[in-house]
Amino acid sequence: MITVLSVAASPSRAEQGLAIDPTTCLGCHSNKIHASAFSASVHGRIACTGCHVEVVELARHMTGQTKVAKVSCVRCHKKEAAEHYASVHMLHDIKCANCHEDIHAITYWKKDKRRVVAKCIQCHDKESVYRNSIHGRAVAAGNQDSAACNDCHQLHAIRPVGNQATHENREFHTKVCMKCHSDEKMMQRNGVFNVAVKTYMESYHGKNFRLGYPEKVAGCADCHTAHAVLPASDPASSVNPKNLVATCGQCHKKATEPFTKYYPHGEHTDRKNYPILYWTFVAMTGLLISTFAVFWVHTFLWMFRGFVDNRKQQEAIAAGAEVHRIPDGNRQYRRFNRRHVLMHLLVITSFLGLALTGLPLKFSDQEWAKLLMYIYGGATNAGIIHRICAGITFVYFSGAIGMSIHFLFIRKDIPGNFLQRLFGPDSLCPNLRDISDVAGMVRWFIFRGPKPTFERWTYWEKFDFIAVFWGMFAIGGSGLMLWFPQFFGSFLPGWAFNVATIIHSDEALLATGFIFTVHFFNTHGRPEKFPMDFVIFNGQLSKHEFIEERGDQWRRYEQLGITEQFRAKKTSGVVYDFFFKGFGFLALFTGITLLLLMIYAFIAQS
Repeated sequence: MITVLSVAASPSRAEQGLAIDPTTCLGCHSNKIHASAFSASVHGRIACTGCHVEVVELARHMTGQTKVAKVSCVRCHKKEAAEHYASVHMLHDIKCANCHEDIHAITYWKKDKRRVVAKCIQCHDKESVYRNSIHGRAVAAGNQDSAACNDCHQLHAIRPVGNQATHENREFHTKVCMKCHSDEKMMQRNGVFNVAVKTYMESYHGKNFRLGYPEKVAGCADCHTAHAVLPASDPASSVNPKNLVATCGQCHKKATEPFTKYYPHGEHTDRKNYPILYWTFVAMTGLLISTFAVFWVHTFLWMFRGFVDNRKQQEAIAAGAEVHRIPDGNRQYRRFNRRHVLMHLLVITSFLGLALTGLPLKFSDQEWAKLLMYIYGGATNAGIIHRICAGITFVYFSGAIGMSIHFLFIRKDIPGNFLQRLFGPDSLCPNLRDISDVAGMVRWFIFRGPKPTFERWTYWEKFDFIAVFWGMFAIGGSGLMLWFPQFFGSFLPGWAFNVATIIHSDEALLATGFIFTVHFFNTHGRPEKFPMDFVIFNGQLSKHEFIEERGDQWRRYEQLGITEQFRAKKTSGVVYDFFFKGFGFLALFTGITLLLLMIYAFIAQS
């Protein structure tokens, strides 16, 4: 009391225009605030009135005339206060002092994550399993690289977890893991697998995540948990071999032990650890390179030779040379019947549908891929469309097999036995004649001979037909595995799905690249057919085209006296031609657009 009166009786520092000395305040408040602790705290350099701003006259404060309000931290900590204002803590009336409880003795945390963890688990005791996790143990040992509470949830802008199924939360529990695990230098200095993010992004799960649909696929925390992250060697780990059936079973209800042999982070370039994936990738890459190398050279040589021939023909006409005309050259003959036309329509529709919905997944890092997925209404809708088109593919493939059986064993108008029909001129099966046709075309390409005449089927058409069978086993087989993983996982080892993913992806790239470059040129882009060969839609071609392109077939028909049997009774109508030419050009432009997008993606990735 004597101290109070003596201070009150003397002029205060505030009255002299100076801030009140904290030692003056401690004269009364030393029972609650330790002087040495306060001076060592982060607030020690701030006078008491820096926070208790209402105290401007010591005498009035000491006599109770000044009402002291609760301290407002926002006056100095504006950024932190703004983050906290929108946080889940604020929603639950948890204020600054609830965490920074000893405000007069608080010291700077110096980025020591151990202090953050110790503070958080005071309330979040259910998540104390974190302390025994690989992250928690590393933080406790002083490793500041390891993930602590604030690395995932931040310090002040802590968002509510809420419904785990929402887009935001599904994205959250994978995105926060990538922040550290994509830092290769950090992972390397800590001896941690440094391609976890890369391999995840190359998986079906990762591609959908990158496209913007994390709620549709598994993320990091689904397999590794959010807080109890342990190495696979630990029996308590969610990714320990003994626990994988239960872990995978969260999404794949009928998961079996063989199914869990899948490599979630299998790297196909790692020959030592994943030899099966490595050699599968090498084989598929070799197939891609060799196929494109041969046929792109073939296309380029044909394009150049066709250009030269066109120039010569134009020069000859300009010089007044007589043009050879075939009598009744515009008369139409039937090359395909209705079921062949229907098959073509099914092939075009299903192939473009598969390409439009599959390529965004292949190139999931591209903005155009995200736009296409948005147009489809999301990854789920794209998947449904993809599977419908796959179903159409199986339908027309079954039709092709049925037609092949009918051709080989049932038809009465084709002479010979099974083998004679198989290797005969009306068959799509390669034979010895194709070797001479290839040699003849190469000689024509390099100006060493005339352009060969062909039978009913050319060697490139036969290649297209055979490719359908290979493609169905490669793309179709691997696609079925990925479509029904639980069924195939009941008897196949899980790594078979890694192999299927590589085959499906690379074979689809081969198919789309081949169709949109080589096939488009062979069918529509070559000079004599540009801009479109309409025979695939109406099944008809002129006598002039028949003799020019398939002269050997025409001569064979003449020898057999059956040419007029193939004469078209009537040509396709105007409305029919208008509709299907529109459809054909739409398909053609769609394919070319996808080709340009693929080229752009490869350039952007390089």
